[in-house]
This record gives sequence, C-alpha cells and structure tokens, in this order.
Amino acid sequence: MDESEAVDQTTELVERVAAIDVAKASGMLCLRLPHERIEGRRTQRVWNVGATTNAILELGDHLLCQGVTRVVMEATGSYWKPWFYLLEARGLECWLVNARDVKNVPGRPKTDKLDAVWLCKLAERGMLRPSFVPPKPIRELRDLTRLRSVFIGERSRNRQRIEKVLEDAQIKLSSVATNLFGVSGRAMLEALIDGERSPQALAGLARGRLVSKHDALVEALTGQFDEHHAYLCRLLLDTIDRITVQVDELSQRINAQLAGIRLPEADGGAGRPRGAPGGTGEADLLSLVERLDEIPGIGRTAAEVIVAELGPDMRV
Repeated sequence: MDESEAVDQTTELVERVAAIDVAKASGMLCLRLPHERIEGRRTQRVWNVGATTNAILELGDHLLCQGVTRVVMEATGSYWKPWFYLLEARGLECWLVNARDVKNVPGRPKTDKLDAVWLCKLAERGMLRPSFVPPKPIRELRDLTRLRSVFIGERSRNRQRIEKVLEDAQIKLSSVATNLFGVSGRAMLEALIDGERSPQALAGLARGRLVSKHDALVEALTGQFDEHHAYLCRLLLDTIDRITVQVDELSQRINAQLAGIRLPEADGGAGRPRGAPGGTGEADLLSLVERLDEIPGIGRTAAEVIVAELGPDMRV
C-alpha cells in the first residue's frame, strides 16, 4: 500500500517525522513532510515495509534522503528492536514510546494504517515522550542479568519439585533441615538416590548443627522412598547442577562485561565513583557495582541488576 495526500498544517513541532506501526513480519510506515510547493500544508505518505534487515536499511537511507529528523515506534513485544537498532545505526533519531501513551481515540476504526498515522501525528506535535533505550553495551549487560534471573528462578522451581517428590515419599527432611540442598541435605538426597533406606544411616550423614537433631532426622527420613522417587530426584538434581554451572558462567560473563564498560565522565569529575582515578575512561562499571553493594539491603547480584536496568548515566 502506498498512499500520498496533502493535509492541513497546524502547529507542528517536528517538521519531518516518520512513525512505524511495528508487527512481526513488516511495519506500516507513515511519513509526514512539509509540502514542496504550498506553504502551510503537509504531505502524508503511508506504505508497508518488510521487517528484514535489508528492507529496514533501505528504509533508513530513504528517510535520511527525505531529511527525517525523528522516527517513532511503539514498543510491541521484541519486534521493535530491529527497527530501532538498524535505523539508529543509520544515524536517525529513534524514539520508542510506551503503548499507554499512544492510545487511539475511542470508537475510531483501528487498522495498521490508522495506527501509524495517529502515531506520526502525535510525534510531530510533540505529544510523546521516549522510553529509555540503553546503549548497546548496557543492553548486552541487561540480557545477561535477565537470563541469569531466569535461570535462578528455574533452579528454584526444580528445588521445589524435589521437595514435592520427597513429600510424595513421606520424607519430611525439609521440616528439620533449614537448607534441603546444603552439605547435609545433599548428602542425604544422594544416599537416598543410591539406594540407602535406613533412617539411622541417613541421619548419620548430618554435619554441623544438624548433628544435634539426630532423632528428629531419623523420624523425618522414615518414609516410602522408592526407585521411582530416586529417578525423579536424580533427574531434577542433575538439572539443578547444570543450571548452577550456567549461572556461574553468566556471572563471570557479567563481571567481564562490567569491567569492559567505562563510566561516563561527569562535569568536573562530579559523580565519579569513590576511589576511581581521574581522567576520561579510567573507571569501569565494576566500581559502581561495588559502591551499590555497600548499601544495606543490596547485594552484589542486586547491584548488577540495578546497573544493567538503569545504566550508569543518570543524565538520560
């Protein structure tokens, strides 16, 4: 679809603007420019663009030739990312806007074309505000911290599944041991999986403060744990161990990413982390994470997540 029309000009704040209604396989683009001959009027063109790399890059070149100063798109799933990143790399100013700020008029027909036109008109009148899209190094750091959070959550769910298996076998170990997956708890689980069924022998594997709870452990480890429960626990424990290795690898990658990102130099050195050397590019994000880690209630992992989500530069 390719349409062009002349429209009345009101009080536009952005003279040359484009808006994209993003979808998975394509995007509906609306381009609004000043009329070439008639002062006080504007031209509007709407057409469909494929969401492939080459099509988006070609669109970027076209928008640059038209003198477009701002490209606006709605945050739709993750489909906006190629549009934003590729057009930004072409040198265009890209704005990602929140869907709640771009609500259409109630009762008005809703199509991709109308959405693109509506978004473009809001953009040219300065009625939108951009969402925070961090630079590439921070986006990569955010990907790592978010994936680590997903893995940690999945590991916790598998631990809960093991506890359900033990409940099914009438094993109440978690009622006595604070940490079912500590040194003592893990040793007892491994022994159960390997075929040990004697509550006394299992309780004898206790270490540390659990040694004083021998009688309670014997009672808690008396149940109907069989080969089926052993198979399930073995599978879940192996999954937990594998996820733990992946979490550790992600943590190492996050530390390397933090060390490779330099802090922006504030005016006059203000805002430089304590103890960081002066001069441009002499401090990295690790120093910022260490400062956040000093705050009561914020641990190392939480500090890394804060930096990844907000970035180091509060001026944005």
